[in-house]
Amino acid sequence: MTETKAPPSFRSAGALQKNVIIIGAGHNGLVAAAYLAKAGFKPLVLERRNVIGGACATEEFHPGFHASLANSAGPLVPQIITDLQLTQHGLQSFVPEVRVCALRPDAPAVCIYEDAQRTARELTVVSSKDAAAYPEFAAAFARIGRALRPLLTLTPPDLDAPSKSELWQLGKIGWGVRGLGKRDEYRLLRYGPMAVADLAAEWFENELLRATVAAGGIFGAFAGPWSAGTNAPLLLQAAHDGSAIRPANSIKGNVSALTKALADAATSFGAQIRTDADVAQITTTDGRVSGVVLSTGEELPAWTVISDHDPGSTLLQLMDPGELDPTFRTMISNYRVKGAVAKLNLAVSALPNFACDAAALTGRVQIGPEIDYLERAFDAAKYGDFSPRPFIEMTIPSLHDPTLAPQGAHVISIHAQFAPYKLKQGDWDSRGEEFAATVIETLAEYAPDLKQLIVGQQIITPVDLERTYGMAGGHIHHGEMSLDQLFAFRPLIGWAQYRTPIAGLYLCGAGTHPGGGITGASGFNASREIIKDLKLRKQ
Repeated sequence: MTETKAPPSFRSAGALQKNVIIIGAGHNGLVAAAYLAKAGFKPLVLERRNVIGGACATEEFHPGFHASLANSAGPLVPQIITDLQLTQHGLQSFVPEVRVCALRPDAPAVCIYEDAQRTARELTVVSSKDAAAYPEFAAAFARIGRALRPLLTLTPPDLDAPSKSELWQLGKIGWGVRGLGKRDEYRLLRYGPMAVADLAAEWFENELLRATVAAGGIFGAFAGPWSAGTNAPLLLQAAHDGSAIRPANSIKGNVSALTKALADAATSFGAQIRTDADVAQITTTDGRVSGVVLSTGEELPAWTVISDHDPGSTLLQLMDPGELDPTFRTMISNYRVKGAVAKLNLAVSALPNFACDAAALTGRVQIGPEIDYLERAFDAAKYGDFSPRPFIEMTIPSLHDPTLAPQGAHVISIHAQFAPYKLKQGDWDSRGEEFAATVIETLAEYAPDLKQLIVGQQIITPVDLERTYGMAGGHIHHGEMSLDQLFAFRPLIGWAQYRTPIAGLYLCGAGTHPGGGITGASGFNASREIIKDLKLRKQ
């Protein structure tokens, strides 16, 4: 493994000034840009598309109907909102009462609310035992989440040679874990490597509730509920906001309002953002970054380049592979980015008649009624085909923001699993509409009037996620969120501190700690390390 961890000095102090380039104007790239600009640097953000925001960009997919790739936003790291004064730039977030509503065609829906006691009361309809267990389940994950929360904004340590400061920070977190008490300590030690299906069965008896819990461990992952380590995402989610159940947080003005606020904050501090700027190559001189070349042939010099792309795309496609140590090149080539999600946007003339109260549709809506259903959906992907009965998670963002659709009409935003990036038969260009029809058929079992209400649709396949949004392998998290690719192992052991073997080249996207989701934590953490390095170089 290459050992060039310490950044070299600049050849001249004057070279620093405006030569900081950020590749990609996704939310993490914009967070990093804002912090760098606030610290006195002048970053230039280059965005390949004609809109900023990446997965948060809201675009018209059918005349009068708009949607974004992301179904929900956040929770954003609170310090980001304060430091960047995002509320002054128009950011207004809200949290629906319902986190998730899980549907089943032959039984009552199960709703998980922000209020654990309300959830428990409503669970009495399906299981009195589960109703009694849920408050302790919620409280246990809240306690564990508080103990783990400092990890989210901590730069992972160098496991080969941890510094005194790193050991001190880890010691403080360890002390917090000790404060949990033996019962929760034991839970934490067991839960990390556990299959999420086992965790759900340990707490609950109702199959729909079990599947609702388990779905959080496999969302966006190439894994089924019986796969080992799938409980780790629940622990990570608990660290974010104190619940094992993913939230339905939203932004007034849809999620694109978040990236607009971030962009406004960044430019107010002095950053520049340039769209239609496709970076084709990162150039180096004498082992350190020297700039970028756009697809138009334009060359832009830079002493510091920060990539919001996934690690593989950055280091294997934008770089000359010969610049990398062979051992490192092999390791990064084996970083797992095998996507399993497709996105389907539906334009409907009216709200479909789902088998639940309309209020329950204001959060995330889930279709995956049993653990076995989820596992069978994954089975298809394991053998190179999309699931004939996919696991579906959807939102109806027009219920919160009527401007996304014409009056009385709605947008249904759907993530569907499992849809493997590589198909054994055919390809996504020829089979994308076939999968869209499969998703619609599945949804129609829960809303019989759905088909007659559809006036337009858009399928975004895993290949589209790579081509349009730059997500290698079609992976929405920029890489598997598994135990061997989290914290000090994300993206690789020894290289989890946002730096790369190329001096002056950094990573700030979801392929770094703490991973995927619209939280801004990766950009926040990366900017802290980059600013530290840049200030050292100025001296």
